[in-house]
Amino acid sequence: YPSGSLAIIVIREKKRLICIIQEDKPNNAEIRAVFKSNGRSTCYYPNGAVWISMSIQGGQYLDQEGSRVRRWTWPNSIMSSGPHVPLSPIFISLNQHVGVRILGQDKITVSFLAMGQQAKFNVGTKVQVSDECRLPPPAWLGEDELLLLAFRVRILRLCDRLRGCLNFPSNEQRDKVKPPAYLITQTLKILQLCATSDISDELRSSVRAIVNA
Repeated sequence: YPSGSLAIIVIREKKRLICIIQEDKPNNAEIRAVFKSNGRSTCYYPNGAVWISMSIQGGQYLDQEGSRVRRWTWPNSIMSSGPHVPLSPIFISLNQHVGVRILGQDKITVSFLAMGQQAKFNVGTKVQVSDECRLPPPAWLGEDELLLLAFRVRILRLCDRLRGCLNFPSNEQRDKVKPPAYLITQTLKILQLCATSDISDELRSSVRAIVNA
């Protein structure tokens, strides 16, 4: 960056290449995006929330509350179920110097512009798929991750309830206000993950109790 802080790092990890974009800070800089040559990549909002998440199957674009704005599948991916959803071109600015353009699985570009000079990095990849080679299934969340997600939704629901108490002192008015759509969506997603993940019945019951409390 013009400030002298490191903006983009490209490293090799065994047979993979990893491109890391950092925020413009001299110390303890947060990561704004990670692109891996195995097809797994993530971009983050300034507050740390996931902005864009991509895998070898496709990707999704989220808002800052965690609700999905759009999703897509790559043309050459083989999904276990569900229709193929084409990608609409995406361009985001991680900050005033770094932008990300997504036009396809192998057409993902990180652009760096500062002091009248520009550098571009192609961080896309191409996964070849044949009838004999099917993509591996997506990794399931672990027990700790499921619990953390459940507690996060629970805290968000409590904060929403607190706002309702402040805005609507009357119980009758407050009971008529429904939770935000993104909270309902996230609750349903966690319950679906519980149903499909390989976890104990005890943990499954605990997660359900947390999000439904």
